[in-house]
Amino acid sequence: MISVAEARARILSAFAPLPAETVALPDALGRVLAEPVVARLTQPPFHAAAMDGWAVRADDIAAAAANSPVPLRRIGESSAGHAFGGSVGPGEAVRIFTGAPMPDGADAVVMQEDCSADESSVQVGRAVVAGRFVREAGFDFVHGQELLPKGRRLTARDIALAAGGNVPWLSVHRRPRIAILATGDEIALPGDPLGPSQIVSTNALGLCALVTAQGGLAHNLGVAKDTPESVAALAKGAAGCDLLVTTGGAAHGDYDLVRDVLAERGVALEVQTVAMRPGKALMFGRAGSVPLLGLPGNPVSTGVTAVLFLRPILRLLQGLSPEDDGLPLRARLTVGLKANDRREEYLRATLAAGPDGVLAVTPFARQDSAITSLYAKADCLIPRTAHADPEPAGAMVAVLPLTDGALSI
Repeated sequence: MISVAEARARILSAFAPLPAETVALPDALGRVLAEPVVARLTQPPFHAAAMDGWAVRADDIAAAAANSPVPLRRIGESSAGHAFGGSVGPGEAVRIFTGAPMPDGADAVVMQEDCSADESSVQVGRAVVAGRFVREAGFDFVHGQELLPKGRRLTARDIALAAGGNVPWLSVHRRPRIAILATGDEIALPGDPLGPSQIVSTNALGLCALVTAQGGLAHNLGVAKDTPESVAALAKGAAGCDLLVTTGGAAHGDYDLVRDVLAERGVALEVQTVAMRPGKALMFGRAGSVPLLGLPGNPVSTGVTAVLFLRPILRLLQGLSPEDDGLPLRARLTVGLKANDRREEYLRATLAAGPDGVLAVTPFARQDSAITSLYAKADCLIPRTAHADPEPAGAMVAVLPLTDGALSI
């Protein structure tokens, strides 16, 4: 058996970021930039009002006060999309609205609440300095400025920024195509009639959801029966994909056929077992153009190994750092932990804010790798090294968030 770190290193060394493709801005949410986004204009393109009010010359109203307002001649209006065409001279003012271009000659805006006006004049009751409530041209960004860096996963805010920069098309990494193959005579699809010895398939659908949430394209190949012919036939559906992920069949039992079937077809296994719990029965190999990641069949083992191995692969393929996958946090144990044995352990746990604001982490009392109901409730994993010493309640430990979703607003 090898360590989790060594297994990750061997697996990730087989992958590189996928090539770039160009997509329309409305289709870019969640995609990862292969090239920076550069502004194609200056924003705002002109000096603009930051407030509804009156565009004035600050020198003209230097003596203005509520009990002694300064009268100015009203000469026009500037609104968004409709700039005032003239120039503001001494003793003049222009009605202006937020976002509208500042007229030539004016250098400040007085809020409408500090003025009173009629059809021909305005009484300004407060002095302002030059530049007050004025957004200068380029206040946000300028033409040629990098708005978004290469390697960024695009959020809704990023889409809005790129649109503001007048960028209609983006260069992004191609989405990873991941084939998912479940195995086992005991597996039936949700809603199908169940035989007396069958269980409902959870692994394939959960993995497809994780792939989708991480920005990939999942291809569910179905469930292979426990025969070499069935496994081989369905595995052919992975042609053209970037990775084939199997669940079950990776151990050494009489009915664990995936390892043997693929070995017969030239798959050279670079990882066969990993010193971890849950998830020891994990394998990785390559044959031709489609690498294979074989995950264990127990549903929680599948989920944990997918977080530790499949999720970083998906990140790397999209041009992201696999090492930033699920930023580790520190949290305070609410209960003590026993000493660990020779395998690394990943305890399922919940997070909550403690009374002092420090994160508190509580591992489930039951850690069996078949308890999917508790895994669904988990917020994080508590990684424990091989031969770890006992940890008392109150100790600060590392936790790995189970944030399957890659998208952020």
